[in-house]
Amino acid sequence: MNEQYRILIHCNDEKGLVYKVSSILFHRNLNIISNNEFVDKGQNKFFMRSVVAGEIDPDALRNELAAALPSGANLEVIVPRKKRIVLMATKESHALGDILIRYEAGELDAIIVGVVSNYDLLEPLVTKFDIPFYTVSHVGCDRDEHERRVLEQLSLFGEIDYIVLAKYMRILTPRFVEAYEDKIINIHHSFLPAFIGANPYKQAYERGVKIIGATAHFVNNHLDEGPIIAQDVIHVNHAYGWEEMQRSGRDVEKIVLSKALKLALEDRIFVHTNKTIIF
Repeated sequence: MNEQYRILIHCNDEKGLVYKVSSILFHRNLNIISNNEFVDKGQNKFFMRSVVAGEIDPDALRNELAAALPSGANLEVIVPRKKRIVLMATKESHALGDILIRYEAGELDAIIVGVVSNYDLLEPLVTKFDIPFYTVSHVGCDRDEHERRVLEQLSLFGEIDYIVLAKYMRILTPRFVEAYEDKIINIHHSFLPAFIGANPYKQAYERGVKIIGATAHFVNNHLDEGPIIAQDVIHVNHAYGWEEMQRSGRDVEKIVLSKALKLALEDRIFVHTNKTIIF
């Protein structure tokens, strides 16, 4: 069976784009397994994700498609392979553990090349899955020095497709974000910006909130304000104590983070301005 390739297109909109792309695929005797497109009329932007199968010369196909698309088009012909990801964590295990279990079960089309943490508390958990664990302690150094050490460790992994912040509780500087632009996925509770700081679930309990949620997003230079990938909520009531709210919130966080990671691994996300288009 021929391998399936993913074609991602993001460009200015104009008439006939779907026809042009489909015609090229047809004349190359490629079978379209699935196809999605969307037009942002306000920005006059066209987005398309196609999965095709057949005998493909990726470079030749890319060149032919580029010649048919508007000038300045973003175009990718993605050769199928397992993406290389790094997980980063601090002390909380729920988000990290959920990804490790899904990875062990074969649910993620990826290779976890390592887990990096500023504490060694989660090393026993990670080593159970035969995944390398690296402690880059922040003790005794300022943020810039610690981040330099983390970046040095990441560079040893070679190519990294995505970095997943599985409750990594350190603020990243613009230097770090620029090094992995649109490649860092974070998860946080959706109480922001109402409940900031320590123990947001206790703050929420004291305010009598009725909904608990989580948001997964790409990291940019504005804290917790990057392009949103996935969100979810659950309902709570007066019978919940803050500890129960916290447990329920962690369940939502790990599910939303795993969903966002899966979307990224399947090349279903387009980042446009400060939002995402997801197929």
